[in-house]
Amino acid sequence: MRSLVFLTVLMMTFLSKGYTQVATVDLPFLATYQDKIPFFQELITGGQYVAPSSLIKGDPYFLTRQFEVGSLRINGITYPEVPLIYDIYRDQLVTFHPIFNQKILIKPEKIDGFTLSKGQLFRYFSGNESFIHHGNGIYEVVGQGGTALALAKRYKTTKSLRELSRFDGEYVEKEAYYIWRDGQFLSIKNLSQAVVALGLSPKQLKKEVKDKGLQFKKSPEALLQFLVTYPQLK
Repeated sequence: MRSLVFLTVLMMTFLSKGYTQVATVDLPFLATYQDKIPFFQELITGGQYVAPSSLIKGDPYFLTRQFEVGSLRINGITYPEVPLIYDIYRDQLVTFHPIFNQKILIKPEKIDGFTLSKGQLFRYFSGNESFIHHGNGIYEVVGQGGTALALAKRYKTTKSLRELSRFDGEYVEKEAYYIWRDGQFLSIKNLSQAVVALGLSPKQLKKEVKDKGLQFKKSPEALLQFLVTYPQLK
């Protein structure tokens, strides 16, 4: 009963906003959605979010521990103004339960993607499970071209603290970069790997990359964004 009440409030909140290709107040649409997915509450909620350990210094979140107003896309429908927190240590997307004052999980495999308050775009991907930090498959899209995407995997690990402290360890933030093309993940750790992954000519790009001051170590996202939108990429 509680799930039904919560989802009724949640969906009506989502559906109260009018946007192009966004959930609207169209009640027949809601009825159709419920008819196609009778238990759509299970599509969104994945249980109560467990608070991070107080014995680890720092926090497990992407950029902020505060809820951000973002958007959530499920089955091709975008729900705007959704309160979201992204836990990159456990690779979990969290929203807020409006009735029971709880943080709850959103099942990553059920969403197309989400955006956070500064426009960062994240999507769910499968196919990179061999990567130890693949987690639930949430990646940030840092560049979009006609045939390829540049992806960043944001994640945190923990390390022990040697000094005397009330903490057992602390969070350490890291990133891994990929080109996603033809449904495949291609790990990128330098310019050469990116050029090969995209099938571009290294000689042709060398001067342009240099002129733009792009270096993988200093600005991997800017470099990858430039490469996946390069005019000769087919």
